Amino acid sequence: METIRRNTSKTDSVVLLQSLLIKASYDIAADGAFGPMTEAAVMDFQRENKLVVDGIVGQKTWRTLLSEEPENPVELKSRFLAESDLNSVAKDLGIELAVIKAVNEVESSGQGFSGDKPKILFEGHVFWRQLKKHGLDPNTLKEGNENILYSRWTREHYFGGAREHERLDKAKKIHENAALESASWGLFQIMGYHWESLGYKSVKDFVRLMGKSEGEHLKAFGRFILANNLSKYLKSKDWAGFARRYNGPGYKTNKYDTKLARAYDKYK
Repeated sequence: METIRRNTSKTDSVVLLQSLLIKASYDIAADGAFGPMTEAAVMDFQRENKLVVDGIVGQKTWRTLLSEEPENPVELKSRFLAESDLNSVAKDLGIELAVIKAVNEVESSGQGFSGDKPKILFEGHVFWRQLKKHGLDPNTLKEGNENILYSRWTREHYFGGAREHERLDKAKKIHENAALESASWGLFQIMGYHWESLGYKSVKDFVRLMGKSEGEHLKAFGRFILANNLSKYLKSKDWAGFARRYNGPGYKTNKYDTKLARAYDKYK
């Protein structure tokens, strides 16, 4: 299902959304226009179902509306990022809830799981570097492992989605810890090699928690903000200062600072 939000109009997805909300006893018109009343109904539905209350209908809201859960719906829903998770991290960082909501909207990858596994992206050039740190020579190991082990970054070998775990599993056969450190994990795609600077007991402890819930993904992101002294930019609403350090020098091209400011204005 496509992600839709306020001002999306005259699409089959909006009509379906309004039909589902009406079925859920919301008094709105099925007019095909995602206006303020539809947005208010969506936010109330999200609040009642302990989802992030942002008025945006993405995969988690769709799945809850459509009740397309697997055999264990309680376990699935417990993995979703909740409003209480955002409140907790905002408190820990000493920033406004509206700020953390803005960052979540702009910087997260939309959903933190591919099926029942945490979302990852395996980076073969990082694996090359991490093997060296663990005392192994990657040059002696690259034959037959060309799609997981290379010295320079390339997107050529990405499988994408849940199939990234196939590449990770192959790398784990060479060196498990180096492999886990060479993938980005979860909703905010935190690299595994950050485990120590973020205060985790081990990379395996970090990965275990990333497999638990999107709430844990947000906690890792909060730790990353603190470890890299980025909270001061969020407290002062210095969106460019934060985006420059979190997204890199290309932040202006992608207008991350503008997107953060706009999202904050919506949530404040």
